[in-house]
Amino acid sequence: MVYQHGNHHDIPKEHRIHRRGGWLPADHRILKHWLGHHIEHIDKVGYQELTPVLKEFQDLIENNTRIYMYFSSMWDEVPRKPPYNRDVTGRSQIRDYKHMLQVLNRVFGQAPEWTDAAAGVGMVGVPLAAIFDYASGTPSGHAAFLDPDVNAMLKKILNEWGRYLKSPESASVLGTHRAGWFGEVGSKDLMEVANSAAGTSFTFEEMYQCPDPSAPNRGFESWDEFFTRPFVPSARPVASPEDNLVVANACESKPYALSHDIKLRDKFWVKGQPYSVLDMLAHDPLSAHFAGGTVYQAFLSSLSYHRWHSPVSGTIKRAFVQDGTYFSEPLFSASASDDPSIDRTGKEGEYKILQKGITASQGYLTALATRAIIFIEAEAKEIGLMAFIGVGMDEVSSCEITVKEGQRIGKGEELGMFHFGGSTHCLVFGKDVGKRLKGFPKVGREENFPVRGRLCAFEK
Repeated sequence: MVYQHGNHHDIPKEHRIHRRGGWLPADHRILKHWLGHHIEHIDKVGYQELTPVLKEFQDLIENNTRIYMYFSSMWDEVPRKPPYNRDVTGRSQIRDYKHMLQVLNRVFGQAPEWTDAAAGVGMVGVPLAAIFDYASGTPSGHAAFLDPDVNAMLKKILNEWGRYLKSPESASVLGTHRAGWFGEVGSKDLMEVANSAAGTSFTFEEMYQCPDPSAPNRGFESWDEFFTRPFVPSARPVASPEDNLVVANACESKPYALSHDIKLRDKFWVKGQPYSVLDMLAHDPLSAHFAGGTVYQAFLSSLSYHRWHSPVSGTIKRAFVQDGTYFSEPLFSASASDDPSIDRTGKEGEYKILQKGITASQGYLTALATRAIIFIEAEAKEIGLMAFIGVGMDEVSSCEITVKEGQRIGKGEELGMFHFGGSTHCLVFGKDVGKRLKGFPKVGREENFPVRGRLCAFEK
């Protein structure tokens, strides 16, 4: 995900874009500064020795004919015309796979930190997504990021980064300095996102459980511990805890879609991204129950709370993580330059095309990305069997499930969490059930909807 300075109303109009979900900074100059800084450094000091996991990535590319073809061709296939002939920095784009590896080498192993640029303070938290973006939308890039061997390698890379994010060294970004998470901008933006969801005015310490509220880093021993911080239970009360017909919101998230009469199998890779429930649920035998059912999807902004909570009281029937892709995007998302709604002139046009690949693939990712799948048999017979899907996006390589099959769980209790970044999630209901669930939040709502709040209710 890309973290952004939240006070976007102060950004000049020519530099400001609509940033649905907060995946990209409100001001494109923040991203320009970040990537340009790394590319300038590489061009100045020359190529450096790769970290072991990136050297392994290079060996995979160079010793596998199929993958070598993909990674050699994808950079040549990026169109040599605006906006693709200039990267988001306005300088030369990444030139080839060796240049790509050097950029990765430069940013790999760093904890996300706020960038102090001339335009303001902001952050890029998905460096790999920014580096791969244009190339992944090409025919060779599309094939490469669907390739099982490439995705196995990307999983190694992301897990190595994840180990660093769990180390004490990663906590250095959690200070009160200008680029720190508890600096003026970081702290303000975090709480603006949290409080806007429920109309509250909590401080960080009132909203979240802190190991040491008096410490500059609030006592978190690593960036990951900070990122997966639990909230204070009273800050997010469970909706109607005694009423099993009321469904609670599973994640603090923005509504993306509500779809009824979903097919068991559909062409999720085309424009419109219809839900394909058999693919979403990894061909599990329980998938058939949801043919003709309902999907509610919402996505987590980069500054959101990232733990999941049970929408109903019931029993965990099945719970597993399905490995999948990490940076695959549908080819239609690469055709943004043909979208008549986008003004393609100047840097703003370039930037809108960049963000399209991130926001246009929400439905597509539910069938392909690495995801946690949890089936719950609700105690309310009217709701019956339902499913929760936590979908990892881009750098989110770890979906951790904290419940076990056969476990009884109460509404609002924890199911698991995302590590390393923002994501999307789905609730799936059986045929005819979803149509009788009323009161879903409006799709397109700008603020997060509070976790454990009243999402909808079954009407008899």
